[in-house]
Amino acid sequence: MTDYVLPAGTAGHDEFETDVSPQKAGWTYSGIRVAVLDAGASTTVETGDYEYLVLPLEGSYSVEVDGATRTLNGRDTIWGEISDYFFLPRGVTATVTAVSGGRVALPYALAAEDLEPRYCPVEEVTVELRGADYLCRQASNYSVGNALHTSRLLVVEVITPGGCWSSYPPHKHDEEGPDEHELEEIYYFQIKGNEYGPGMALHATYGTDERPISVAAKIGTGDVALVPHGWHGPCAAAPGYDLYYLNVMAGPGGAEWKSVDDPQYGWLRDTFADGKMDPRLPYQVDKKKEA
Repeated sequence: MTDYVLPAGTAGHDEFETDVSPQKAGWTYSGIRVAVLDAGASTTVETGDYEYLVLPLEGSYSVEVDGATRTLNGRDTIWGEISDYFFLPRGVTATVTAVSGGRVALPYALAAEDLEPRYCPVEEVTVELRGADYLCRQASNYSVGNALHTSRLLVVEVITPGGCWSSYPPHKHDEEGPDEHELEEIYYFQIKGNEYGPGMALHATYGTDERPISVAAKIGTGDVALVPHGWHGPCAAAPGYDLYYLNVMAGPGGAEWKSVDDPQYGWLRDTFADGKMDPRLPYQVDKKKEA
């Protein structure tokens, strides 16, 4: 596998603007689809051996599974709103229908347990402000350290104000250890453009002598970065353009996120306690009400 950054528009489907399977990524556990649906349009999700989240990025949706239907209030935008969402276990068929037109993310992972479908209210999303000074970001946890139990699937979204760096200090999670858990990782990017243009960001991944990898890429809306191993970061939001990314992670063990910093840059984390949070954060969080 050599294509670690997949440009927007390469999904190969009219229904999906993004479609990255484990097979396409050249690995085993994690994948993502992003569907663009007009009001009233549907997509069918046959989970098979995988577990999924149905996570609205824009718009509201209904999810029909096992003879029951649940409405997701969703959100108007990823920029300042958080959404309710739905967990689909392996071995089910679900129909996702757009109540209002929009974009819905379907992150997924190879499952290791038989679980039940579950509606997840917005109140269960935990929001964290991380970093300090020019390393500030906001993380919203959909299946990382919150009430939802998955067998392997970890999903978090991050907003980085323009001019700040996130996924920094560079860190990795590609082997098992007391402070590290092996996880494949996907970044799905959006950038808040303006009247001058769509904006940009930068993403980097680099490896070790034993497992080399080298990625330094200009990122735009809809692009996807794959991190099979190695140190990853920073994701640098260009001044004037806020950066959003959805992280999807999974590995051979359970749903636990542990990583270690590159020792050359880990000292930066020690500066967070005495630094200041960016005044643009929290990013106008407006939690939608439970359906």
